[in-house]
Amino acid sequence: MAAACRRAGRDPDSVTLVAVTKYAELEWIRALVGLGVVELGENRPQQLVARAAQVASPVHWHLIGHLQRNKVRSILPLVALIHSADSLRLLEAVNRIAAALDVKPRVLIEVNLSGEDAKHGFRADDLRSQWDQIVALEQIRLGGLMTMAAYSPDPENARPAFRQLCELRDELQARSGAGHLKDLSMGMTGDFEVAIEEGATLVRIGSALWQGLSPGGGISN
Repeated sequence: MAAACRRAGRDPDSVTLVAVTKYAELEWIRALVGLGVVELGENRPQQLVARAAQVASPVHWHLIGHLQRNKVRSILPLVALIHSADSLRLLEAVNRIAAALDVKPRVLIEVNLSGEDAKHGFRADDLRSQWDQIVALEQIRLGGLMTMAAYSPDPENARPAFRQLCELRDELQARSGAGHLKDLSMGMTGDFEVAIEEGATLVRIGSALWQGLSPGGGISN
């Protein structure tokens, strides 16, 4: 991460590592937290709720996977950031339930820039057309955008999508009431360096963190 920041002329402190815990054992997660990694990302709302009860503060939980409307109430009191708001209907549900719970969740808008049907997220043109309705949701703190590039063994193939997300963020930020869109959540184990070079402020890394585990589950040197 630091090397990618140097190449891009960025301060390493401008990029946050979100450790993806989807396949990690509980003791591995606790060991990672002991090393100072406290921004943890879960794909599944049910698992986030369970893990939040098992891993003590100062952990900050990020919901990075698909969120169904019927799971919103359970995760809102627990999450520091929702990365995956992928439809206006979901955002309206988050807004309504957040008002009932008297919380103001931080939310990123997921954008599908790869065009893959299997991926969730707004298409760019749909996001543009619905933007005024989104920014009118007063109980939500919009923080920025998120995307997943199409899988490729060559990280360079992800660069156009990451660049497009940055450009879309700048476009939306220029519109009325959207001057607070500072975060870009993009980049995973295979392409996070390219994402940082293109402006990522949050990178979601899982498998690269768990490759150095000892047989007993502790993180090896």
